[in-house]
Amino acid sequence: MAGRRPRKKTGGKSDKASARKRSAKPVMGNDPFERGAAVRRVAPVPVAPIPVEAETSVPPVPLSLPSRPAEEEGAAVRVSTASSDSSSRLHALESRVESAAATAASRLRDLARQEASGQHAKDLLETVAGLLPVLRERLGALASLRSLFAGTGELDAFGMDRGLFERAMPVLEFLYTSWWRVELRQIENVSAQGPVMLVANHGSALAWDALVLRLALLRDHPAHRELRPLLDEYALKLPLAGVGALRLGAVPATPENALSLLREGRALAVFPEGSHNARRPWTQRYRVERFGRGGFAKLALRTGAPIVPCAVVGSEETSAPFARTGWLADTLGMPFLASAPPLPGLLGVIPLPSRWSVRFGEPIDTQTAGPGAADDSSRVLELTERARASLQQMLDEDVAARRSVYL
Repeated sequence: MAGRRPRKKTGGKSDKASARKRSAKPVMGNDPFERGAAVRRVAPVPVAPIPVEAETSVPPVPLSLPSRPAEEEGAAVRVSTASSDSSSRLHALESRVESAAATAASRLRDLARQEASGQHAKDLLETVAGLLPVLRERLGALASLRSLFAGTGELDAFGMDRGLFERAMPVLEFLYTSWWRVELRQIENVSAQGPVMLVANHGSALAWDALVLRLALLRDHPAHRELRPLLDEYALKLPLAGVGALRLGAVPATPENALSLLREGRALAVFPEGSHNARRPWTQRYRVERFGRGGFAKLALRTGAPIVPCAVVGSEETSAPFARTGWLADTLGMPFLASAPPLPGLLGVIPLPSRWSVRFGEPIDTQTAGPGAADDSSRVLELTERARASLQQMLDEDVAARRSVYL
């Protein structure tokens, strides 16, 4: 037709390529998969087979106690009177202690065979082997644990049973002289009379350090002073151990109790770190935590009682290492296991025969400051930090000087 412009012919292949180019979405970035690059295959990394010895070198750790026989469980249910029920429970406690001790000895033998366990476990095994005969001899006078806890005498105002304390002396003497082999230094820094406050580090799952300090002043001080350790609510709520600590002379840690005893001219022991810090990670042993608000310093200033820093070395190792947070990471050299929870069981409660040393520092005078200084927060803080620094310095010196933990 006239006036119509003829259509221009184009090549087929080039037109199709240009059309695809116009319709394609623009590629953003530098992603090879968007550009159509081929997927690269990753070559498999050869994995060396694990030796059989490596898989079986670490013995399994018992996580629970052996179960009691069915006939003992049935007998315990049939007991109706209160005295029979108490006797059955004590009998069960004896069985568990014997079973746990046997399991601990087997566990220590396995650890001693491993080179990775080091001299630590070997020393412990050698110490236990030498002390077991002494333990049988010392406890031969007791027919069973039931005779130790049978009956109670009169209790004093703070819950101590002097009759129980006298009956327990054979066991306490064995723990003090043979099991822990306590070494005392500078005990003369504790005055022979008048109020005095011992400020000590706390490093055991149970209140063993409180018991050792009480025995130290009662047995080896020239004046044979009776020390009353103050324990917080956490320690006194532990099953059996809390009631046992009260019956053996501990006192609930309240300002009223401490003030009453100091005004009577008594000797006290306080643990400002608190019992909840006793299970600190294995790698942080003998690192004194901050002393809070300094309640002990206020009491010492109000009563004029001198403060005697007391460094206790050996208490941290009374708890089994595998019952402490961080032990597994420290042993295997794997820091990512530092947050792993400790292994449960009775083995974490039985005290190990670590060698103890107890040093009494120079007394810190509080009489010159006057009773009004107890209301001065700066003076209280200064006295608190002075006691903490002195205690940490003694701990650092004594830990560095000891030759072995158990031997």
